[in-house]
Parts: sequence; C-alpha cells; structure tokens
Amino acid sequence: MLSRLDPTQWQHASLCDGWTVRDVAAHLTLQQQRVRDVVGFMVRHPSLLRSADLNRTIHDSAVRQAALPTKEIVARIRAGIGSRRHNAFVTSRETLTDILVHGQDIAIPLGLDLDMPVVATAEAASRVWAIRGTRLDAVFRNRPMAGYRLTATDTNWSVDGGLGPEGTPAVEITGPIGALLLLLTGRDARVGELTGPGVTTLRPSVTHRP
Repeated sequence: MLSRLDPTQWQHASLCDGWTVRDVAAHLTLQQQRVRDVVGFMVRHPSLLRSADLNRTIHDSAVRQAALPTKEIVARIRAGIGSRRHNAFVTSRETLTDILVHGQDIAIPLGLDLDMPVVATAEAASRVWAIRGTRLDAVFRNRPMAGYRLTATDTNWSVDGGLGPEGTPAVEITGPIGALLLLLTGRDARVGELTGPGVTTLRPSVTHRP
C-alpha cells in the first residue's frame, strides 16, 4: 500500500491527531528495537530525553524517523515481514497491535482498503482489553469499558466489562473485530459498523493518540 502512495498522500493527515501518513509509517519502522537500538536512537536524538510524556516522545521519535527517504521507510517495514522480534519492554502483541491499528490510521483517511486478518486482529483486541489500566494502556485515549460487552460478528471473540453503574447489566456492542479493535484503541473511524445499545453511550468524539 505504502509503495503505491503519491507524495500528496504521504503528507495527508492520519487518524492520529497531529500525525501525517508519513509520520505513522515512520513510526512503524521502529517496531523491532532492542535495548541497544533504543539507546542508540536516544544518543542520536538527545532532545527526546527531555520529555516526560511517553506519547510526546513517541511522536517526536516518529517525526525524526520520518526524515528517512520514502523508499527506505517502505523497505524497513517490508523487512519486518515474518520477523518475531519486537520492541524492548513490550510483548509481540503490542507490536502486532501497532501494525494493525496504524495501518488503518493510514488507510482509512486515504479512502483505501487494508485487510485486517480476523485471527490476528482478535489477538490484538484481547491484548488491548487485558492491559486496560496499566502503563501500556497509556498510549491510547482513555475510554472506560466497564459495563460494556463487546462481541465480534466475524469471529469467535467476546469480552465482558462486567456490571455498569449501580449494578446495571453490561450493555452490548457488536460488529466486525477490526471495528472493535479501533474502538478499544480510541478510534471512532469505523464506529458506523457497530451496532447495539452501547454504541450510543460510548460514541463521544475522540482525539486519537498514537
């Protein structure tokens, strides 16, 4: 997909607020960094050490990486095909989630269709659900899921956030697993594909974080 984009598309806004398509693609070249790679990147860009905000650091590192030639960005992403390496301090599931979600951050604003394999997407959705409230969850816009039950319509996947306020039963949200993963990561771009009474109460506008 990236190899077919023209220069204007590379500069198009992504679903991540303040990020261009190029920024997001450049971020995806940073998915397999070992500790020594992280240290080396910080040495080359010491200004990144001044920020205590994780999301700001992630954004600024992507912007610096975006200075790479377009062909190099594409080549680095392609080189990750089949690899099981992942960034230090996280699991392979975080890397999987980044690839799936950021691919949509690029494709959807450009009006392009990028497949999300349902098995991989369900795995990512389960991981995002499991890390709610942890430090790893800090990269997503906070969206409380207590009191909601999410059920995929295209694969065998469902999670239950338990009782809602004052002991009310969980409210149902159903739809394709891809749309549910985007919802869990703070993105409303495919909320129109979701159904159920929970959609209305969980649909406030969101400024997307990476």
